[in-house]
Amino acid sequence: MLYRTTPTFQSGPRLKRRGKEKAPHKGGALGISYHTYINMSSNAQKTGREEEETHKKVEEERPDTFLDHTLRPASWDEYIGQENIKNNIHILISAARERAAPPEHILFYGPPGLGKTTLAHIIAREQGAQLRTTSGPAIERVGDLAALLSNLGGGDILFIDEIHRLGRAIEEVLYPAMESGVLNIIIGKGPSARTLELPLPPFTLIAATTRIADLSSPLRSRFSGGVFRLEFYSEDDIAKIVERSAKILGVKVDKSGVREIAKRSRATPRTANYLLKRARDYAQLKRTPLTGESVKVALGMLEVDELGLTPLDRKLLEVLIERFNGGPTGVNALAAALAEEPATISEVHEPFLLQLGLIERTPRGRVATRLAYEHLGKEPPSDVTQKLL
Repeated sequence: MLYRTTPTFQSGPRLKRRGKEKAPHKGGALGISYHTYINMSSNAQKTGREEEETHKKVEEERPDTFLDHTLRPASWDEYIGQENIKNNIHILISAARERAAPPEHILFYGPPGLGKTTLAHIIAREQGAQLRTTSGPAIERVGDLAALLSNLGGGDILFIDEIHRLGRAIEEVLYPAMESGVLNIIIGKGPSARTLELPLPPFTLIAATTRIADLSSPLRSRFSGGVFRLEFYSEDDIAKIVERSAKILGVKVDKSGVREIAKRSRATPRTANYLLKRARDYAQLKRTPLTGESVKVALGMLEVDELGLTPLDRKLLEVLIERFNGGPTGVNALAAALAEEPATISEVHEPFLLQLGLIERTPRGRVATRLAYEHLGKEPPSDVTQKLL
């Protein structure tokens, strides 16, 4: 049996075993050996064009059964809302196109379902660039990031979703890649270790996160193209999104049905599309047109009320009003009473209730407002205003 000897760039004796010549491990800061990185880069260059052709073929042949992909806007004209962000991004990419350079790095943040990923796809289409998509949890080692960066072509866009979940060691490798377009790797260990600076093609990093506070300041400061916060949508914008989605799905829904879905969508396009699809299923099986009344029945079966509150949202208000006399009470006490995790209360349900003005946070804890009593059909106590102070 023949064995190929792998060349090494570190001096020292080699180990022989049964005729096979093995070099000492050269793992560096990337967690990979130098020859592994060179082979990885070579393979990336050979297969880059093939992967791009395969990606385009998959996009062209993607079936319409992937509804979330089908409903995603493909251009600025189709993207509804977030006008301030759209105007700023349009200026950024138009100026970069005139300079024949890729746009600078961009960070989007905000609650889930507002269109951060959609914006990344639209920017890539406007630039005519290849979009490489990954997520923070998927990049477990520094070598994973090195593989992604070395596989990029000139002008490509790398989209990292939930970037706040990147490890700190991975962030350190990302800094020079974003700022200087180089990838720094360490070869060897101990006194013989040395640093290599490998150039990267010009690229744009677009990142998205739902928890911008978890991003380190050095990483946030390197998004020189801008840091943009996506806002919740108005009911009118949600209604336009529902009408567009209904046309794509081939669903006939009247104005009252559109308004019922828009009111219950929690000001979020993803939720609006979800409710539209469930109402469509009901109307299809019942052989009934999608009117305001049929939408009410369909969404009533999902226990989504006219404000978009779910059963647990209403249960939280009921427990706060009935068991804790309207508050104030702490999130841990509420979580224990609901048999839920405190993080679920504070991160999933509480933000929307605060947005609607159904609860308030005070120094002493959470307090139900007069609107919460009225929504549940209960008589507010005379001291409800005093509790908010």
